[in-house]
Amino acid sequence: MANHKSALKRIRRDEAVRLRNRYQHRTTRNAVRKLRAEENKEAAETLLPSVVSMIDRLVKRNIIHANKGANLKSKLSKQVASL
Repeated sequence: MANHKSALKRIRRDEAVRLRNRYQHRTTRNAVRKLRAEENKEAAETLLPSVVSMIDRLVKRNIIHANKGANLKSKLSKQVASL
C-alpha cells in the first residue's frame, strides 16, 4: 500500500478516471451497436453524427486509439450509406 499522501490521492483519482472512461466507452459501444442494428436509412443517418461525435470524444481523451476510431467511423459510414 502507498505511504505518501500524494500516492494515495493518485490511487483514488486513477480509480475515478478508470470508472469514467469505462462508462464512456460502454455508452459508445452501445450506441454503435444500436446504429448497426438500425434498418431504417433515415433513422441511421440521424443517429450517425452523434455516434461519430462520441467516437471522436473517446479518441481525443485517449480512451481508444485514433486508428480504431477512424476505422469505426469509416465502417459505420459505409454501412449507413449501403442501407
